[in-house]
Amino acid sequence: MVDIGQASNAASPHELFETGCRFLHERHPGPAALYLERALAFEPDKSSIHEALGQAYYALGEYEKAAAAFTVVVRLYPANDYAHFARSRALLAIGRSLEALAAARLAVAMVSGNDDYHRAVRECLRAVKKVPDAPNR
Repeated sequence: MVDIGQASNAASPHELFETGCRFLHERHPGPAALYLERALAFEPDKSSIHEALGQAYYALGEYEKAAAAFTVVVRLYPANDYAHFARSRALLAIGRSLEALAAARLAVAMVSGNDDYHRAVRECLRAVKKVPDAPNR
């Protein structure tokens, strides 16, 4: 059972972030999102908060919000290979397969030895082939 009140006195953005990450790690994405959203209100340009919030949204099945959060991370920190990968997963979940493919390919280009990234590219390619107006690649 998650006790949301246990961290309700967390006042600083760092405490809110840490609490949100703890809930995320404990597989409680709902409370995680609440704390991370509070932290983000204090530090809207902090990529680590956006990344954790994107993970929480993705775990909640809120793929549009997850894609938006990971897009911010990519804008703030373009060299974040995980953010490109995670953005790809969220975009694919909302049917934006061409954009997802581009993001997955960027992740692979950054870290070519990651099997999850390669798997994401293959899944995106399968999805693109199902899209009627998709160009051949």
